[in-house]
Amino acid sequence: MNIEELLAEPSGNGNEKGKSNSPLESLKIDLNFYSDAIKEVSADLVSEQFSAHPIFVAHQHSVKIGEVILDKMELNTSWTINVSSLEEFVERGIIKEDRKDYFIKQFKPVDQYMCLFVVVPEGANFVFYPFK
Repeated sequence: MNIEELLAEPSGNGNEKGKSNSPLESLKIDLNFYSDAIKEVSADLVSEQFSAHPIFVAHQHSVKIGEVILDKMELNTSWTINVSSLEEFVERGIIKEDRKDYFIKQFKPVDQYMCLFVVVPEGANFVFYPFK
């Protein structure tokens, strides 16, 4: 899934469709701003063999997964980004062990895409977003 698909079909009770400013539009702006930093962290995680599958958690409220690497309050942006990994997602049960291989097959090249777990009040979803 990509950001455009999420923007085109907001989830929830349907009231969001009338809004002109989806929070996901601000996510695109922030991701373009954060792109180089996220790419560097991703490359470090892979090269240091911490994880072959880094996952970045994008959120606007507090979440309890991963570690904050880009704080919206410090950077005057709309979204905070935490860094995590496939291993942590499996350990915490967000990705079930029996779905791990499927997830790995869907994972895009880490030098071209960031894997995001986008958390909004209506739920959360994985998105692969290209580095700029």
